Amino acid sequence: MIDIAKLSRRYEVRRMGEGDADAILAFCRENDTFYRYCSAEPSRERVLEDLRLTPPGVEASRKHYVGFFDGETLAAILDLIDGYPDNATAYIGFFMMNKALQGRGIGTGIIGEVCAHLKETGKTAVRLAIAEDNPQARHFWRKNGFRVIRKVPMDGWTALVAEREV
Repeated sequence: MIDIAKLSRRYEVRRMGEGDADAILAFCRENDTFYRYCSAEPSRERVLEDLRLTPPGVEASRKHYVGFFDGETLAAILDLIDGYPDNATAYIGFFMMNKALQGRGIGTGIIGEVCAHLKETGKTAVRLAIAEDNPQARHFWRKNGFRVIRKVPMDGWTALVAEREV
């Protein structure tokens, strides 16, 4: 079972909810690169939907939508599903770094710590989807050990499903 407090030794990890929607929206608006490649725009309604959204058949209790905080500074947001698409795998539905902190290895450090904790919980892999046309995201995830296992057409874009052993 995932213990969100153990996802990072450097940052305080807090569960985020509807009361954080405006802060999440402001954070996402600062990071417009993601939205350019997946045919979407950040909105309060989308944030509220993302806070609740789970894959089909996955209970809400297995969803961990969390923020990584350094004091009051939100360094990163992570949407993590425990046991999807199978019990041995965790799924990253969303990961976004604070734009001011990008390019310093902080995101790589966070993903490394997340994967280490997932391994401690018995997970063997982490999976996610990358917008095929987003070179920044493709580079980041490849650098962090994720390999594309298939392409999936989406509404207006193509997702690269990628996976990494933990």
